[in-house]
Amino acid sequence: MAEKRTIGVLTSGGDAPGMNAAIRAVVRAAIKNGMGVKGVVRGYNGLIHNNFIDLAMRDVSDIIQRGGTMLGTARCKEFSTEEGVLLAAENCRKTGIEGLVVVGGDGSFRGARDLTNLGHINCVGIPGTIDNDIACTEYTIGYNTAMNTAMEMVDKLRDTSQSHDRCSVVEVMGRRAGYIALNAGIAVGASYIAVPERKFDMDEMLGKIQAAHSMGKQHFIIVVAEGVAMDIEGGCETIAKRIEEVTGIETRATVLGHVQRGGNPTVIDRVAATTMGHYAVQLLTQGIGSRVVGQQQGRVVDFDINEALQMKKKMDMSLYTVADDVSF
Repeated sequence: MAEKRTIGVLTSGGDAPGMNAAIRAVVRAAIKNGMGVKGVVRGYNGLIHNNFIDLAMRDVSDIIQRGGTMLGTARCKEFSTEEGVLLAAENCRKTGIEGLVVVGGDGSFRGARDLTNLGHINCVGIPGTIDNDIACTEYTIGYNTAMNTAMEMVDKLRDTSQSHDRCSVVEVMGRRAGYIALNAGIAVGASYIAVPERKFDMDEMLGKIQAAHSMGKQHFIIVVAEGVAMDIEGGCETIAKRIEEVTGIETRATVLGHVQRGGNPTVIDRVAATTMGHYAVQLLTQGIGSRVVGQQQGRVVDFDINEALQMKKKMDMSLYTVADDVSF
């Protein structure tokens, strides 16, 4: 009797709502196709240190609605070396893993590429990051939930800002990409939105606030992407102090932080994670690796992992123009 084929699944990089839904889809689709599944605990660290668990149908019950990742995630310096990659590949072979699904961002995909090229373990990447900054896909798992979380938190801050006639400067996540800031900013009716894709202009922002204040507006929301705040000494606190100095409006700075990574995933994230996880298993079933799964025009597609890592993503700045035109 032929030995059952086995694949592995791991989550790597920053956690994102919907990762559990992806794990669930991978496990159930693989079992439906007659394969066994090993979960790798704590990302590439688990590959190095032989931290594997068997995953059956019931092991992934009741996780589709949960944030975070049941497998955990961690950084692994050892895996960044050739010796570490080869050790990880050998541990996969000893465990019977012939293919691996990697849920994470660009850094995770580089690890998957190395494991495929150096270790000869077929790997398929699934984009899981709240920043939506992976170029080969229009959508990444966790993005929609993070935007909704940011929106809900800013809506709560607005209640206080309105009650006290204040300005709230709110930092949202996004080091290299301003997708959360732009969309959440539009959704909360922000007076000004600062994103990494556009040079921040303090005077422009102050001018908009002053113009609106002179016409009777009493409270303001300023949404700032993390990447913009990092480039300013003192970050959002500096922006808040400057607004108060110039306009005389009481101003507070709030950093939303990692609350944006958590929470129950939205319908969009659960469905995206499930369809991409299922697709990844179909590739491995055919013995296809070195691919990254993504979404393009509503369809699930896949790209060569090297091609995917070389792609550059550009924000559609027409949406920023919309935000600018409707803010006041």
